[in-house]
Amino acid sequence: MLCSCSGERIKFEEPQPQSPESLATRDFSASGFSSRIGDWDSKIEDAQVDEAESTLREALSLNYEEARALLGRLEYQKGNFDAALQVFQGIDIRSLSPRMSKAIFERTRRRKSRPKVNEMLHGVMSLHSVNLLLEAILLKSKSLEELGRFKEAARECTIILDTVESALPYGMPLENGENCRLQENFHKSIELLPKLWIKAGVLTEAMTAYRRILIKPWNLSPIRIAIIQKEFAVILLYGGVEASHLFDNTEEALLLLFILVRKVLNGEIEWESEIMDHLTFALSVSGNFETLAEHVEQALPGIYTRAERWYFLALCYSAAGKIEVAVSLLKKVVGSPEARNKPHFHSILLGAKLCSQDKVYAQEGIFFAQTLVNLVGSNQNRHFIGQAHKFLGICYGNAARTSISDSERRVYHKESLKSLNRAVEIDKGELDTVFSLGTESAFQRNLTVAFDSVMLYSSMMAGGSTKGWKLLSQILSAEQRFEDAEIIVDLAIDETEKIDQFSLLRLKAVLQVSQEQPKEAIETYRVLLGLIGAQREQANSFDAELVETKRLEMEAWQDLAKIYIDLESWPDVEICIDRAKSVGFYSPENWHATGMMLKAQERKREALVAFSVSLSIEPDYVPSIVSTAEVLITMGSKSLPIARSFLMNALRLEPTEHRVWMNLGLISKMEGSTMQAAEFFQAAHELMMSAPVLPF
Repeated sequence: MLCSCSGERIKFEEPQPQSPESLATRDFSASGFSSRIGDWDSKIEDAQVDEAESTLREALSLNYEEARALLGRLEYQKGNFDAALQVFQGIDIRSLSPRMSKAIFERTRRRKSRPKVNEMLHGVMSLHSVNLLLEAILLKSKSLEELGRFKEAARECTIILDTVESALPYGMPLENGENCRLQENFHKSIELLPKLWIKAGVLTEAMTAYRRILIKPWNLSPIRIAIIQKEFAVILLYGGVEASHLFDNTEEALLLLFILVRKVLNGEIEWESEIMDHLTFALSVSGNFETLAEHVEQALPGIYTRAERWYFLALCYSAAGKIEVAVSLLKKVVGSPEARNKPHFHSILLGAKLCSQDKVYAQEGIFFAQTLVNLVGSNQNRHFIGQAHKFLGICYGNAARTSISDSERRVYHKESLKSLNRAVEIDKGELDTVFSLGTESAFQRNLTVAFDSVMLYSSMMAGGSTKGWKLLSQILSAEQRFEDAEIIVDLAIDETEKIDQFSLLRLKAVLQVSQEQPKEAIETYRVLLGLIGAQREQANSFDAELVETKRLEMEAWQDLAKIYIDLESWPDVEICIDRAKSVGFYSPENWHATGMMLKAQERKREALVAFSVSLSIEPDYVPSIVSTAEVLITMGSKSLPIARSFLMNALRLEPTEHRVWMNLGLISKMEGSTMQAAEFFQAAHELMMSAPVLPF
């Protein structure tokens, strides 16, 4: 039957008759037969399996398992996965697995020690037989995969890894010849195994499979190893809730990605943008932005253009908090020769955004934003143009607050509102633009426009956000509507999360102090400090949250110290100041609080020392400058010029601080300039009546 189907007589490498134990005792080559058997045109039906198996066993002297392996391959090649699975299920592979492991161990060991001797090992399978059975398991697994039975397919594929691993516990030796087929089938199996577990949705088993594959040398090519490493890193990073232990998985993924980057640099594998994408994500979620910058700098020339590299580095350093380095890199992008022909808009926009966040870089921000406005013109995306005007307006506002010239400050204020209004007109749906307009209007004490803007912002946010609630309550406090402001804060506390509740609770306590309710304020601070203490004990807190929590804790102790100073409860004042210093000893606010306590106790010289320490830490800290001037005013007429000098410096830094104008009025009154003193007092009163309980 077999000869008639194939059309020719089949020749065997070993024509001599063999014992029935051919699977265990004989080397034979099925490769020639398998190439011919693939040419059969007739389809073997399920009822013919036994007959075909019997024919194969008689014609080729094959045993039961070998015949079924060949028939199963035939059905798989024809796409008859159900029929192939039925054939493969007749092979009891679990009982044969120990014999296969022994054969792999013995024959690879013998070939390694005596490569020129083809001796027969009685009672041990040949590698041909092992290869045939391993291929049968692999095809059975693939058939199950095609039928959607992924878990069963993965379990079958695991048998191959278990069999070979038990025979070669230290990895696969470097071999040629017949071992190549064994190695190729094994490589296909271990590449398939984790993918099957992923399709089955069992990510923990997939991760275990990847680790088993990578922990030992299996003679995989560098490209194959790199693909497996990248796939494993992807599962570790994006596996979701099933891939538990977030930080451990991220660290493991980072190690794999570092290895891949090193291989790229050494020329072992080609560059893939996906590797850097995954590395960027992993280092970003773990907060290692400077490490990411180092790897960007190590990227080979040609991968990024100069503008792209500088932009990428600026993103890294800005995320790491090194704004000065980031701004310097972005200046290089704008000033590069390439920028004259093809401006890098994203770098200019990032530069404007970074500079808008810190008034120290106000002038640089105006440069970036104005450059962007000039480049985009009126033909670009409206959102892009609106962002340029928004950052320009914010930077003008920051420049006004750092300007030492009144005329220059007025110009900056005017340009700030002009740009922000223009940004709102261009992109009316941009929330941050509306909020920025409200903030800048509040800074300029235009409370009506500020109130309208923040109300519009809240309506657009469908209920508001933490910063929107805070700004609204501050505006209400500037209008002396303390009760309404406290109601807003209470509503906000119910709508926000813990870390945002802390700042709102502090604002509530300050509002209670403004309403002369010290007992209620002390109770609010007690609740706040209790929540902060509970938050500190929680594990896995991010660094940004810890820094913010410590800052709020320190401010709460400082506020409590002010309350107890007014109550002249000196022991409580000292306790509060000590607690604040335990959080931040070198904080100018803490030394200022110490000075205020000493000033209230009429210990003027010691108070001056404390204020001096505060100013030595931060020379432009306005409260300490004003308090120093107040102490000097009480020390006699000879100290008035020095006090005036301090106050003029404070006025330059913070022209809306009513305490500055009040003390200038006192000096003028003491010097006999009553008209000038009246003007100063009038300005102080107007500013005080429009001052929020906390700075905008």
